[in-house]
Amino acid sequence: MNFSEVFKLSNQLCKFSPNGKYLASCVQYRLVIRDVSTLQILQLYTCLDQIQHAEWSADSMFILCAMYKRGIVQVWSLEQPDWHCKIDEGSAGLVSSCWSPDGRHILNTTEFHHFETDTQDLTGIDWAPNGCVLAAWDTCLEYKVLLYSLDGRLLSTYSAYEWSLGIKSLTWSPSSQFLAVGSYDEKVRILNHVTWKPIKELVHPVVVSSPKTVAYREVDKSQSVEPSQLTFPPPRGTPSSLFTVHSKYELVDVPVTLRTVKPDTDRANPELGIGMLAFSPDNRYLATKNDNMPCCVWIWDIQKMRLSVVLEQTSPVRSFHWDPVQPRLAICTGNSKVYLWSPTGCVSVQVPVEGE
Repeated sequence: MNFSEVFKLSNQLCKFSPNGKYLASCVQYRLVIRDVSTLQILQLYTCLDQIQHAEWSADSMFILCAMYKRGIVQVWSLEQPDWHCKIDEGSAGLVSSCWSPDGRHILNTTEFHHFETDTQDLTGIDWAPNGCVLAAWDTCLEYKVLLYSLDGRLLSTYSAYEWSLGIKSLTWSPSSQFLAVGSYDEKVRILNHVTWKPIKELVHPVVVSSPKTVAYREVDKSQSVEPSQLTFPPPRGTPSSLFTVHSKYELVDVPVTLRTVKPDTDRANPELGIGMLAFSPDNRYLATKNDNMPCCVWIWDIQKMRLSVVLEQTSPVRSFHWDPVQPRLAICTGNSKVYLWSPTGCVSVQVPVEGE
């Protein structure tokens, strides 16, 4: 695996285009578009203020930059670099901005009503990829998912239970056939697009016992360095320790008991429940993370509706993302490695960094 030179970034705004050909990064009020194959700069755009949100259109032809403080959205075209668009919400203010699935319309949410929703405190909204349905969900104190048509008609409402913490995460499958809802009760409920009722509940047990599940565990291996091989002072980039830590995955026989943490339920937003969800681009797999098992990534086979793989890392998982063109999952845990899973196996890749 090859790595580029380090480049500047603001607010962690760095996004690949859906077709995997371009990389957009934001540095204060500048938007930089790079060619992924060469990482050469293709376009450099200057916005009216510091960028707080950037998002590609579904066909990778346009990119929007939102400046919420000023209530302004600017749009740029990759095909026609001289073309640009500005949306100014003015005194209405701007809370969020996103593309519609057709990549030719933009949905802006302002401080005033979008249309009224049957919620106590609307927490989030998410378009179905086919652009036909808008999902909205309530505060975590109320388990409620609402499905709306484009003209604001309420199509269906789903609630799994009452009187307990409810929805923590939500995501659509790329085909729009399934809506995955992650809850504080450590379950994922898969709703279908016909009846909007659950067709499967995915449970995250402490002990994984199914013989059809493949379990991987990251293992640290220390490789010693002979003192005679060290120079004093050590050259730049050389670890100062006499041991260099390498990691790899080992297959673990089931049943396997996973590490858990005890959440503090007296605090707000406890480390409990399904905090991360992501479908693979081919709709085949769903990756999940149960926050009170912070070191584990669960990969579910959606065609068979069963747990396919569980990976246990040595450190808590901070993020994971699917490759946009094939079923390959990248995982990071805050160290200097990137972990890659595909149906053929797992590998850890060292990211080159300077110093310790």
